[in-house]
Parts: sequence; structure tokens; C-alpha cells
Amino acid sequence: MIEFFKKNIEPKSWLRKVEIIFLILLCIGSIASFGFGLVKMNADVGQTQFVNTIQMTRDMDLEDYSEDNTICDVTYKNGDKQLVVSYSYEDYLKLNTKTITAYEYKTENGTSLYFDHKNVTKQEVQDSYKQVMANDLAPIFNFGIASLILVLSILIMMLFARQFTTYEKSWFMSIMVLATIFSVLFPEESANGVNGILIMLLYLLDTFLNILCELLISKQSRYNFLVSVLVEIVEILMCVVLMYRFATMATTLFFWLPIDIISYINWSKHKDDEESELTVVRKLKGYQEVLVIVGIILWTIVVGYFISGLDIATDFYHNKTLETAIIYIDACASAVGIANGLFIFFRLREQWIAWYICAFLEAIINIVSGQFVLLVLKLGYFTNTTYGYIKWSKYIQSHTKTEEKQPQIS
Repeated sequence: MIEFFKKNIEPKSWLRKVEIIFLILLCIGSIASFGFGLVKMNADVGQTQFVNTIQMTRDMDLEDYSEDNTICDVTYKNGDKQLVVSYSYEDYLKLNTKTITAYEYKTENGTSLYFDHKNVTKQEVQDSYKQVMANDLAPIFNFGIASLILVLSILIMMLFARQFTTYEKSWFMSIMVLATIFSVLFPEESANGVNGILIMLLYLLDTFLNILCELLISKQSRYNFLVSVLVEIVEILMCVVLMYRFATMATTLFFWLPIDIISYINWSKHKDDEESELTVVRKLKGYQEVLVIVGIILWTIVVGYFISGLDIATDFYHNKTLETAIIYIDACASAVGIANGLFIFFRLREQWIAWYICAFLEAIINIVSGQFVLLVLKLGYFTNTTYGYIKWSKYIQSHTKTEEKQPQIS
């Protein structure tokens, strides 16, 4: 283990000392964020006082429930004041009023809580307070989560410093710092009964693993497929939690996971003669590109039509037209993703073009879905895709010239 550290970690310098100090500060910041958040969220509310009643109006734009839902959350609003009432699907169907009388209570620290009935119990007050504080403290918890992932990012760059160029390290850390900033500025709301903090954790893990995987692909490293398996697991969890992008989830489950494993085996068989860490890569022929484009178009139409006909319950989208549009864009993204997976398996440079298209389509989905932290990942895709395309092109060009210079054996 000591030899490993000596071999992989560069000699200590002022830069290394700065990295270590930054690492320690991030650890302290993360622990402090979680500690502060948990203490505030679980604090005893003490005595509560009834203030008055308020008429709130039902926000029906947030409702799109079917019999698949066992619990239906209905939101009532009055300005910035909000009350969420959970109904069973049977009770939800019986709702015929657009307003509700909300009972406002105040805690000792001045926090306003709203209920659909009077004479609330101590436990009801405590649970409501905990939920309100969790939403209010989301940026704090997000910073704590992002800091931990930043620590992991720095450790990877330090432990494997000799395997990455200065540009690659700077690119990797820049994307992760941006993701941290976005996670604090744009906290996620809860969806399908899952707290927004947990959703943000999945977003940040997805960003971290994806850009690491992308970086390894650009370096023609077969180890990208090992990271990619973790990427697929996280993205399946995201689809399940948010109840969306089922074309992508099916593609991930039945295509990407198997292709990652067999691609690792295939790349291991095609190591560069001079540098064993590199994999030999090549480019596609013209007629093959036409076949791929036709396949993508057919897949988009067929899969989009099939999934749009399914009645899948989710409260992540509140507009049926928008949800249908996302389904077709997702179907196209999954088709391009399959082409991309095959390009990667066969070590073809065109996989970078597929990355461009995928990043563009997924950026559209992220924007209309309000998933702003994932836009940082798409920025990483666009920049590293350009870097990877140039690197692979140079490799192919140099090795083509080498092969042409070699004498032909008749």
C-alpha cells in the first residue's frame, strides 16, 4: 500500500499542500453542514400556539393521479403559505371543493405550520416542523452532500495524479465545483414521496460518476466500463424514484449493463502495442452511418408511441403534453444511446458524435424538468466530448500513417 502511494502520488509541493488543506476544509464543512441541519431539523418545537384560520385554494395544476397511486398529495396555497394534505386514492376521487380551511400554528421560534384540522397533537406538530425544516435547510444538506463528493473527487485526482493531465484534472474538478454551486442554488423539491435532498444526492452521484467515466473513455481506458456500471445503477434509481424516462431505464437495464461488461472484455483484447493502458480505436464507414440514422428514427417512433400510451403515475410532471414530449425525446435519446453503446463496444470514434446528440437531448429534458444541477453534467459532456474526439482522431491518424509506412507482406 505504501509503495502504491509513493508511485501514484506526485512529490509534495505547494500545490499539494493547498489540495490537502482544501480537502480538510471540505470535510469540516460537510460534517458541520450535516450536524447543523440535523440539529435544527430534529429540535424540539416546544410550545405551539394557534394563530388563526386561513382559506387556501387547491393547486390542481400539481395533480395528475390515477388508480396506480395509493397516496395522493393535494397542495393548497395562499400566497407563500402552503398546506399539503395526503389522501387515499378513494378519498381523492371524492374531493369536490377547491378551497380548504387551514389552521395556522406558530412554534416558539416563530415557524408557521399549517394543518387541515384544529387541536393537533404534539407528534403532528413535530412531524410537520421536521418536514418544513428539511425543505428550508435543503441547501445546507446539499452542500454537505456535494462536499463529500468533492472530497472523493480530489482523492481520486491525488491518488492517480500521474494518470491524468493538468487539463483533465482541471476539467474534472471544475465540473464538480459547478455541480456543488448549482446544488445549493437550485435545491430539488420532493417528488413521489421522496425528499428533495435524496433526489439531489442521486443527481450529484450521477454527475460525479458520469464525468469520471467520460474522462476515462477519452483516455481510451477500458476501466471506464467499471465506472459505467455504477453510472447505470444510479440512473436506474433516478428513473424509479422520479417515475420518469422509462425508455432510458429499460435501455439502461437491458442494454447498457450487459454492453458495459462485454465491452470491458472486448477492449481488454485490443490493447495498444506500445501503451497497454490504451485501447486501439478506429472510425466508421459511410454506409454504416446511414443504417444507424435510420435505426434511430424507427426506434424513436415505435418506443415513443408505445410508452406514451402507458398510464404511468408520477407527480414529477404536471402537464400531460409536456410529459408526452419528454417521452419522445427520451425515446430518441435512448436510441442514440444504444448506437453510442455499440460504437463504444466496437471502439469507433463516432461514439463522440452520439455523445453530442445525447447531451443535447438530455439537456432539453433537464431544462424543462427543472433539473438544473444536471445541466452541469451536460456542460461536462460537451467539453469532454470535444476533447475525446480530438484525442481519438489524433490517435487514429497517427496509427494509420504508421500502418501505411510498414512494408506490405505479399
